[in-house]
Amino acid sequence: MLGLKLPTDPRWVNIAEKNIEDILIDHAYCEQKAASTAISIIVTFPEHPELVDEMTALAREEMGHFKMVHEQLRKRGHLLGRDRKDVYVNKLREFFPKGGSRTTQLVHRLLIAGLIEARSCERFRLLSEELKDKELADFYHKLMISEANHYTMFLKYARKYGERSEVDKKWNELLEFEAEIMKDLSKDKTVHG
Repeated sequence: MLGLKLPTDPRWVNIAEKNIEDILIDHAYCEQKAASTAISIIVTFPEHPELVDEMTALAREEMGHFKMVHEQLRKRGHLLGRDRKDVYVNKLREFFPKGGSRTTQLVHRLLIAGLIEARSCERFRLLSEELKDKELADFYHKLMISEANHYTMFLKYARKYGERSEVDKKWNELLEFEAEIMKDLSKDKTVHG
């Protein structure tokens, strides 16, 4: 369903489980950044009322997820800690050239956001299936469903605002690019790394 070209190395779950504090801290910041992305789309593309409504709801939901992850950290006696660079997201952003029409810029932002959500969904599925901590496994199962909905929503809007065949072509090229990025990742104690 997600269309990812390279699945996560299953050993990543072992790294995640041994470093759950780092994963939770990184995850909390991923949720905060997802909310910020939704707000940024509202600010940059206010001429699309339906998208503004969707992004408003998404920003609220993502901040709710941030709160939930922060509660998981605190329950385990950990502090939020400092944000770290997200190598995965920074590399994804290199794929599309800067500039272009507003529509092109919007489609590119939606596709990148969709892919981030798709990879998060895949990672959360792995955590939900493999973590020995059943409470956290259930937690990630619920978030996995949410991420899948976000992925499909972003792709739907990219196809709505862009020409369908061109959007699908860009999506497939982005998926191939992301697979190359993932060959070097799955070794870090981060959600996408």
